[in-house]
Amino acid sequence: MMILKTFWRNKPQYTDNKSVLELKTDSFKYRTDLEIRFTDVDVMGHINSAVYFTYMEIGRTKYWKQAIQWNWNKTGVVIGKAENTYVNPIHLGDQISIYVRTSRIGHTSFDLEYIIVKQKNGKEMVCCKGKTSCVVVDYETKRPVPIPERERNKIIAFEQLQ
Repeated sequence: MMILKTFWRNKPQYTDNKSVLELKTDSFKYRTDLEIRFTDVDVMGHINSAVYFTYMEIGRTKYWKQAIQWNWNKTGVVIGKAENTYVNPIHLGDQISIYVRTSRIGHTSFDLEYIIVKQKNGKEMVCCKGKTSCVVVDYETKRPVPIPERERNKIIAFEQLQ
């Protein structure tokens, strides 16, 4: 009789080092409702993953217009990087909202963070968390420019960053 000893079971278990996904809306000062369109739903019956970026764009545009009053005629903004972490699915008929905040403000760029939630049993359920890095550009030169002082001050005041 032959006895085999397995050595692989004695090896230590390693886990990935994952960044902490902050899903609390307490630190967000801006929230707006979103409307789900029939075209947002994919064949699986939930909101298509690409649509979440459209929801972030809608939230971002409302945030800039209502909270910051960004002057689009003078200075533009392009998205340098966009990311999203999915937590729970959204389905047609769900009541959803998006939280938006400026989390970092630099010289020519700033970061916006988003949390999309849906109402479930009278409570908010987090569906995703996103982030975009926004770069301020001059329309004529198509080059990055410093964040205008007026908009910078409005962001700082609204978000209470300093």
